[in-house]
Amino acid sequence: MRMRRIRTLTAMCVLALAAVLAVGVSPATAKPVPTVVLVHGAFADTTSWDPVAAELRGRGYNVVVPSNPLRGPAYDSAAIEKALADIPGPVLLVGHSYGGAVITNTHSPNVAGMVYVAGFIPAQGEPAMAALNPLTFPGSQLVPPVLQVKAVDDTTNPIGKNIDGYIDPSRFHEAFCQDVSDATAADMIAHQRSIALSANLEPTQDPSWQTLPTWAVIPGQDRVIPPASERFMADRAGAQITDIPGASHAVLVSQPGQVSDAIEWAAATL
Repeated sequence: MRMRRIRTLTAMCVLALAAVLAVGVSPATAKPVPTVVLVHGAFADTTSWDPVAAELRGRGYNVVVPSNPLRGPAYDSAAIEKALADIPGPVLLVGHSYGGAVITNTHSPNVAGMVYVAGFIPAQGEPAMAALNPLTFPGSQLVPPVLQVKAVDDTTNPIGKNIDGYIDPSRFHEAFCQDVSDATAADMIAHQRSIALSANLEPTQDPSWQTLPTWAVIPGQDRVIPPASERFMADRAGAQITDIPGASHAVLVSQPGQVSDAIEWAAATL
């Protein structure tokens, strides 16, 4: 009888300990899943992120895709910060191309990490254009006649006008997204947005990657930002790198699954 009582008490203690441990790992104390905020770059709009956004939402992530004004890192990062202010919980901030310069200049308390997808990762006092220096990193096709300029109305400028750059539609497929179909390239051309030429000349202030965990996706056949330049910037920022050989600058469109894998890796690490 005594042995039976001891066994019963032992079993009750085991059950009580199991209950305590279960409470300790309950969902209430689990790490919150970050909201993924996708910032587009130049010569594109929010639709450039559609394939990745759909993939991530299918994996259970909350995804926000704010519009990037493409006026300059200071102005554009302020616009992104306004969008971030409405998001509860942690944020994983992702920038493509010039969007990388924008997220580098973004400072919001809920941002827990950064992912650069074929993106500029400028240092303190450095403009994005430094990454395209042909003497140091040759190979960019983002020069005339591929790059064209035009005068545009611009309410963010004191004179109400600005000089913007855009990619010649007849050269867009070859220079920007050579690994997508003709139909996809045509859709991207239809959604092309120009960027203020001064945007890529504006120095970065207080790079956010200096204090945040950082990841980078480097497409091996980028014709806009040379892959060697992307790797230099990623290494300098201490980023964990995902290489996608054969992919173009528009890797977010041509390889959304692999880009989503890299973003999910970052989200799971935070």
